[in-house]
Amino acid sequence: MARLLSVNVGLPRDVPWRGETVHTGVHKSSVLGPRRVRRLNIDGDGQGDLRGHGGEMRAVLVYQADSYRHWAAHLGRDDLVHGNFGENFTVEGLADDEVCVGDRYRIGTAVFEVTQPRVTCYRVGLRMGEPRLPALLVSHGRPGFYLRVIDEGEVEAGQEIVKVADGPERMTVAEVDALLYRPPHPADRLERALRVEALSPGWQASFRALLDQARGDGARPAGNAGLSPASVTPPAWDGFRPLRVQRVVDETPYVRSLWLTDPDGAPLPAARPGQYLTLRAGEAPGTVRSYSLSGRPGAPGYRISVKREEHGRASTWLHTGVRTGDDLQAAAPRGAFVLQDLREDTLPVVFVSAGVGVTPLLAMLHALADDADAPRHQVWWLHATRNERTHAFADEVRRLLARLPGARLRVFYSRPEPAARLAAGTTAGRLTADTVADLGLPGDAQAYVCGPDPFMRDVTEALRHQGTRHIHTETFGAGPGSTPGIADRKRPSPHSLPSSGPGPRVEFARSQVSATWNGDHDSLLELAEACDVPTRWSCRTGVCRTCETALMSGAVEYTTEPVEQPPPSSALICCSRPARDVVLDL
Repeated sequence: MARLLSVNVGLPRDVPWRGETVHTGVHKSSVLGPRRVRRLNIDGDGQGDLRGHGGEMRAVLVYQADSYRHWAAHLGRDDLVHGNFGENFTVEGLADDEVCVGDRYRIGTAVFEVTQPRVTCYRVGLRMGEPRLPALLVSHGRPGFYLRVIDEGEVEAGQEIVKVADGPERMTVAEVDALLYRPPHPADRLERALRVEALSPGWQASFRALLDQARGDGARPAGNAGLSPASVTPPAWDGFRPLRVQRVVDETPYVRSLWLTDPDGAPLPAARPGQYLTLRAGEAPGTVRSYSLSGRPGAPGYRISVKREEHGRASTWLHTGVRTGDDLQAAAPRGAFVLQDLREDTLPVVFVSAGVGVTPLLAMLHALADDADAPRHQVWWLHATRNERTHAFADEVRRLLARLPGARLRVFYSRPEPAARLAAGTTAGRLTADTVADLGLPGDAQAYVCGPDPFMRDVTEALRHQGTRHIHTETFGAGPGSTPGIADRKRPSPHSLPSSGPGPRVEFARSQVSATWNGDHDSLLELAEACDVPTRWSCRTGVCRTCETALMSGAVEYTTEPVEQPPPSSALICCSRPARDVVLDL
């Protein structure tokens, strides 16, 4: 008979870790007597990072006494006490391979529903002093699970746990956990999981992405779309190859387009609208830059459009040192900021850009205008720039919009020329959050936003405020880091490290810095952190794939075998080191 052995609570606290401060609620302790369970929490309990823990679908975390016994034997530990795994309920019974998502249980006067397995993250390893633990929980099939509170009430250690309803489809917690994190990912089992209404929205979204991936073609696709969409489409070629500058066009005094083709005249592989091309710019080592493709997808060549920055070594070289007929070294098109497949719906599409942020959206607009088979979508095109002199692609955009019935154009000049006559749809002023709110944009749209960071933050917030749910963004340079639970502090700009030893060279393309691998760090992630390169991670053990990064050149080897191998075109930087010189999209 299942029984509640311990109720464990704890409020978030700051914990030192690797020179950082982690704000976490993983430290739980047993409490005596009855405790009130409410919709979002147990009285006296809290979570430090609400992005990954807590909320209605993750109100209560459950872990089993049998798993405690398993880990005591496996890890050789005799110091484990209830609450060590960050759980709220320590239970006898309710094994992960028996409990099903959607099952309902009564404990005391409260009723609960199983919603999902535990999401693996580094903090359980921090709590236990065992960094490998996030990966072990998945590989051993012992994640634990979350409960939603159906009926609030009081619970107390020692109470019986009574099942009151079976979940549909009878998919166990262990089965659901393995379906996301471990291959294979069969379409029929994904469909079953998606029929379980109790499954939390985040897991449903991951399974929908995996199902789309599984249905994509006959061969098993690489990567795991449920955890890392960027890895799913393999690049058209490995490393860098020459592309010839066929044509150079000055779009404005500040933006130059380069048309690139195969030196032998063969058509180049098609890129998805919104992807970028990475170039080795100039003769200096380490000058690797990425530029959005701005031309029509499927054209025989690629077009990149580069804004000349005042102190930009690469952009200055591309504006002044490159001529028609030159060959440039380029990595294959990459990037997850791409136009979604719109053939399945008729949602409106909203494009919002500032300055040279127009370039990936222009490729998307070409794709929309060219796709005669796609349903016709209501299209909004919003663009901000200083004035007519800086307004790149104005005529091209108007021609494309004219092919889309009902398309709406709004352009904002922040500093119009004094005597300028503004074209139809053009307004003097800034494109701000308030402006967006006043435009009457459709809330059920697919929105694509690209521009400087402050602009994107304001516009994205305005779109969310008006109810836009599908917002896709792209940033210039290094992307924002994701370091869950780490306290905010002012961090230095990305910087190179002094070269020492003969090890492989590691280039962080978007951050424009490099370092020599000399064995002083345990992983590429730690090397990136030493260079203050923005990184994204969660488990740090090769499970969650948050750290998955495009590998533009070179190869890596894994110090800890990942739960599921990524494709060769990307690397899990939390558990890998360079096998030779590498270029990473960081």
